[in-house]
Amino acid sequence: MGTILVIDDEKKILKMLQMALEAYGYRVEVAASGKEGVKKFDAAHFDAVITDLVMPGLDGKEVVRHIRESERSRTPVIGISGTPWLLETADFNSVLAKPFSIVSLVQHLQELAPA
Repeated sequence: MGTILVIDDEKKILKMLQMALEAYGYRVEVAASGKEGVKKFDAAHFDAVITDLVMPGLDGKEVVRHIRESERSRTPVIGISGTPWLLETADFNSVLAKPFSIVSLVQHLQELAPA
């Protein structure tokens, strides 16, 4: 399976997503802020990025904008949010409303970044 970067400012969500995705065979790197996520994205290769949208400092929209302006602009990005109806989703490959099922998230990953 691929390597996934998960960005969320809620540590419980990071841990839960990391454990669940690793159980499905993914390698997972986590970042507790948008700023940390952008640094990790720039420093390594990821098959997909999952980012929360509402975070202090650098939010998910700014994270996806950074990715789209990078040399790896085609990296699939899934946005996760408790308020997905407030978003313009053009830069995201997919947006999932919290709470979402892990099965649904994995299905999106398999469609966007097949192994």
